[in-house]
Amino acid sequence: MKDFMLIFIGKDYSQMGLSPEEMQNRMGKWWGWHAKMEEMGILKGGHALHAEMRHISGPERVVTDRTSTELKEIVGGYYVIAAKDLEEASKVAQDYPDYDLGGTVEIREIMYFEQ
Repeated sequence: MKDFMLIFIGKDYSQMGLSPEEMQNRMGKWWGWHAKMEEMGILKGGHALHAEMRHISGPERVVTDRTSTELKEIVGGYYVIAAKDLEEASKVAQDYPDYDLGGTVEIREIMYFEQ
């Protein structure tokens, strides 16, 4: 088994005008997917991410602070899962709850280095 990171890219829920009932329904889908992966024994971890972000780039270490209101899409969170290969990880990603909101899952195999 290999480890894969499922990276969730989409709009910030707070910017979408979802009602409290829609938010509760949406989170229920997330908890259901989470529970399914736990039952399968493949979930290794993951978290949602705050919308505020800081970029530090280049040789000059330029600092740019941003919020989700400035961006069309954000990385909203991630899961780390165990899967045989990219195809198996892609099957797990089929249950991502935010496809109907235009969300995207980026799947990346994790590289481990020995010291």
